[in-house]
Amino acid sequence: MEANAEQQIAELARRFLPDVERSLREAVEAGGELAPMLRYHMGWENLEGTPTRGGGKALRPILCLAACEMSGGDWRDALPAAAALELIHNFSLVHDDIQDGDETRRGTPTLWHLWGVPTALTAGNAMRVIADHTAGALTAGGTTPDVAQGTVAELTRRYLEMIEGQYLDLSFEAAERVSVDDYLDMIGRKTGALLESAMHMGALVATGDHATAQGFGECGMRLGLAFQVRDDWLGVWGDPAFTGKAVGADIRRKKKSLPAVYLFDNVSDEERPWLEETYRAEEIEGERLDGVMAMLERLGGDVYVQRIAEEQARQAVAAVDALAIPEESKQLLRAVAEFFATRDM
Repeated sequence: MEANAEQQIAELARRFLPDVERSLREAVEAGGELAPMLRYHMGWENLEGTPTRGGGKALRPILCLAACEMSGGDWRDALPAAAALELIHNFSLVHDDIQDGDETRRGTPTLWHLWGVPTALTAGNAMRVIADHTAGALTAGGTTPDVAQGTVAELTRRYLEMIEGQYLDLSFEAAERVSVDDYLDMIGRKTGALLESAMHMGALVATGDHATAQGFGECGMRLGLAFQVRDDWLGVWGDPAFTGKAVGADIRRKKKSLPAVYLFDNVSDEERPWLEETYRAEEIEGERLDGVMAMLERLGGDVYVQRIAEEQARQAVAAVDALAIPEESKQLLRAVAEFFATRDM
């Protein structure tokens, strides 16, 4: 990845995130008794209430505000939508951690692991309600009621789609076979839907034009696919110095990411019984892990997965190429797409 692409993403974060965090902090206080748990989950405080420097990438609010600005609007007008997106994303993380049994997130214990499942579910639900309330504040910044209503409806529609994607992901864990098309459909919902919503909402706030918003939304959905597919690539072939995980980590865990789906779709009839037996084990390790990695290499799995990420990035750029936005904005989107498809961590 060219340094320029990463630098442009970093510049967007530098400009937008202080205001996003201020909006988020104000919103989270509406949680009342639950607010300390929500601040902990967001990475702002430790268990003792001492401020920390945690937190996620905040890609969704960044893309929302960038889309607003690229469409000719004042990005500050879209701040309620951007904050609501990050709250919805974090609501989903609280519930995902419960469903996946993950005891840590970003190196710290998860909410359910500390407070139990019932309390964590309540905190996650509160985060979702706060998100809805936050998005409803769009009219306070001058957004017309019709545009604000359309923006909130888009968020609700897409986070329902995100929940559908999570359901599909959970169902895939019990399925013997998952096709590549089914997998791409699932991540288009689970990961792509909120990124689609992010860029759709930002453009809609800026222009009030649904066609422009849909073009940006398509771009966001494709960026989400590129991001997740590249994440799948990193989970198998990523450099441990950047990812913090060993090569083949997702194979070891039998994660049904795109490399594994591709492998099962393309393995020979002679090798399939060995592969199926290998995946019946609780964990894949030793010679079995080496064997699976060798199969992927023979079938060109790493090249295939990376090609899918890059194709989705190209489609993301194509979705806005025909829109009447400045060339400078299109160049920025090309940089964002490159970053999503080629990042190292």
